[in-house]
Amino acid sequence: MGKNKNNKEIEIEIENQKKVYPEGTKFVDIIKDCGVENPYDVMLIKKNGKLRELYKRLKTPGKIELIRVADRDGKRVYRRSLVYLLQKAVDDLRGDKKICVTVHHSLSHGYFCRLEGEKIDALLLDKIDSRMRELVKADRKIMKSDLTTKKASEKFGERGLLQKKKLLKYRTSSRVNVYELDGYVDYFYGYMVPSTGYLRVFELMLYADGFILQFPHKDSSRVAAFEPSNKLFKTLDEASSWAKLMGVGSIGELNDVIVKGGAADLVYTQEALMETKIGSIAQEIADKNKKFIMIAGPSSSGKTTFSHRLSTQLYAHGLRPHPIGLDDFYIDRDKCPRDEDGKLDFECLESLDLELIDKTFESLLSGKETKMPKFDFVTGMRSHKYQKLKMGESDILVIEGIHGLNDRISRVIPGESIYKIYISALTQLNFDEHNFISTTDGRLIRRIVRDARTRGTDAKETMAMWESVVRGEEKHIFPYQERADVMFNSGLVYELSVLKTYIEPLLFQIEPEDKEYVEANRLLKFLDYFLAIPSENISKTSVLREFIGGSIYPV
Repeated sequence: MGKNKNNKEIEIEIENQKKVYPEGTKFVDIIKDCGVENPYDVMLIKKNGKLRELYKRLKTPGKIELIRVADRDGKRVYRRSLVYLLQKAVDDLRGDKKICVTVHHSLSHGYFCRLEGEKIDALLLDKIDSRMRELVKADRKIMKSDLTTKKASEKFGERGLLQKKKLLKYRTSSRVNVYELDGYVDYFYGYMVPSTGYLRVFELMLYADGFILQFPHKDSSRVAAFEPSNKLFKTLDEASSWAKLMGVGSIGELNDVIVKGGAADLVYTQEALMETKIGSIAQEIADKNKKFIMIAGPSSSGKTTFSHRLSTQLYAHGLRPHPIGLDDFYIDRDKCPRDEDGKLDFECLESLDLELIDKTFESLLSGKETKMPKFDFVTGMRSHKYQKLKMGESDILVIEGIHGLNDRISRVIPGESIYKIYISALTQLNFDEHNFISTTDGRLIRRIVRDARTRGTDAKETMAMWESVVRGEEKHIFPYQERADVMFNSGLVYELSVLKTYIEPLLFQIEPEDKEYVEANRLLKFLDYFLAIPSENISKTSVLREFIGGSIYPV
């Protein structure tokens, strides 16, 4: 490789090799030069604890870590860049009509999208696919630059991207970073690949009234299998439609409501909507004479609050509900199985005393007075304290836990007595037309706030175990979600504006040398788009109180 004018050389460590390169060498060239297997799998580099895009240049010595497609940050870069490629292809084919793609939400291992202003069909989708692959084959550069916020806002307004323009209205910085691909400029919220040649693996497929942009999963050489989740899609789409109807489909629109003094009304309206939905679920349970309500959902979905609010509604129907947490059936912590990293695996089914669950449910079904276990999370052992329960004619069990929809939990219970509910906090907001907000991010923010308040766990510790939690969800929860009789969305359109003031001090405690710093910094930048809402108008029965405190329920 050639040397630059000042001939200064810099030593780095990469892939267990010591290498020397001229100052100013691009990272993309270093990766290609030092024999990295599958260089197009590398999305970013991490140098001295900081993420760097591949077009950046070497300035100082240090250790370089490669971030690949299968890695968490690499996956984000690949997906973000592929959406950009999709936008560019649609603009090439339909830009003169100001038709663009709206990315709505994640589904399976892809994104559900719609064309705004034109109906999608197989012929048009095939043309978009072909154009995307032409751009990949041409390996066009994706260039990063900056514009004044005013200029960027004007540019997006001219293209009819009003949500993107509205978002920039609340940016306090005078300039914003944008990307350009063959003259097509867009504003994103994270890093990109340096050229389209990196984006070789994808698939487009028709779905509902839109289409799916499907990505690779763990194997970067092929597209992940599409596993339709029709109930989840319906729930997601209903949430998005409601938010749009209320005029809060994007961060910019939410900020508009806050600025105009409408936050309190928004809070009251959504809480009323949530109570109405819980009431309709209780009505169906009563009408069908169900005796065992099984509630499951991923971490920080608000399962405990939901079970108590559902119980209140069941009381109103003349029933006697008994909320029960499957967490109380944990085996002692020292006997808990370990995961692939050698850490205690609290997410696996075997962390529960399955034999005790069977005996307890059999006893209740036979009408016997039964000792209900209680787990002590401080000692990590089952408590000596317990409550007694006997099922009568009007008694009903409301059982919640991550394995609530797994048939192994309820195998001794007659199927006709069970009503299954899947609950998750499904984000209803988008950044703008092209960028949606991850529901996983929303749940992580909830959990950081809750764990700091209730368990004395700092943000660093919660974030360190989050990947393990997500792996457990993918294995033990998501495969069962379509078995539910009903899905309930516990996400609140305004919640990130409330959580912002609680989580920011926690994230700022993480130091640059900490492994979690990159992720903490990403979340801080993300939250910077939101205006804050005070918590004073949040009901004491709200799901959000489970995380920020002040709930009337034992959460």
